[in-house]
Amino acid sequence: MIMNPSPAASFEGWLNSINRICDRFGGQATGAAFQGDIVEHRQGALKMSVVQAAQARLVRQRGEVDQSSAHHFFAVFQLEGATHMRQGDVRETLRAGDIMFIDNHCPSDFTYEGRARQLSLIVPYERVEGMFKHGGVGAGQKVSAQVAVAGLATQLLMSTRVRDDLSYGESEAVLDAIIGLLRPALLRNDEPPDGQEKAYRRCVEWIDRHLCDTELTPEQVAQHCGISMRGLYRVFGRHGHSVAQYIRNQRLDLCAQSLRDGSARDKMAVVAYQWGFVNSSYFTTAFKARFGVAPSEYRKRYH
Repeated sequence: MIMNPSPAASFEGWLNSINRICDRFGGQATGAAFQGDIVEHRQGALKMSVVQAAQARLVRQRGEVDQSSAHHFFAVFQLEGATHMRQGDVRETLRAGDIMFIDNHCPSDFTYEGRARQLSLIVPYERVEGMFKHGGVGAGQKVSAQVAVAGLATQLLMSTRVRDDLSYGESEAVLDAIIGLLRPALLRNDEPPDGQEKAYRRCVEWIDRHLCDTELTPEQVAQHCGISMRGLYRVFGRHGHSVAQYIRNQRLDLCAQSLRDGSARDKMAVVAYQWGFVNSSYFTTAFKARFGVAPSEYRKRYH
């Protein structure tokens, strides 16, 4: 005798796969006709999955958020059907062709009523941060299917998904190209910057010119940019990071670029020092925390 699993049992299996492939979620089947499937595809820097669901709800509350270590976005490409998406105060219904950026460090809620299919691309926070230094991506930002770049980004991602011959560097280039295509539609602030935003831009521009200075400190930034320490912390806090975090992350990104573009024979300590890291052990630990691998392993991907 063949026994069909109950909707609850089927949902638990699907949810376990979601948690293993994507991130931590809770949720429930919302009807007896629940359907759920997920197919993972990984190639180099591209980590994506196609999720299909009907009569289901995925919820990511503070408990699930706190269990996540790496900070990233889910770039959700709606392929078929409709899905009700909520993050923070943002509530949107995604229809075929729409794209939404979901911040995994913020609670979220997805409801699938009729049959829907989505492609979810994991985008590391540092890659978005690098392209949106003076604006940023808001949690739950949507790019409508009516925007031309939405279709171009979807076509690029779908065509890449059927290939298996990309090098790691090529997969990174595809990821950056997708972010770059969507950047104009995702920029938060089309209005002229306010006083705090102008101060932030002034500070990061000065920091970027002095990243190789091993003595660079927040106090120096405040002094040279004409802002109090309290004001400095406040304007950086609006962007979700501290001054020290910004300096460290920019230095790490430049070290990563040097590892990609430089010689395999370059001494790791020299690469770290030229971008302001005087402690090799700290550099290795910080690099692994940001990129998920040790500097030596990262360089092997490109040489």
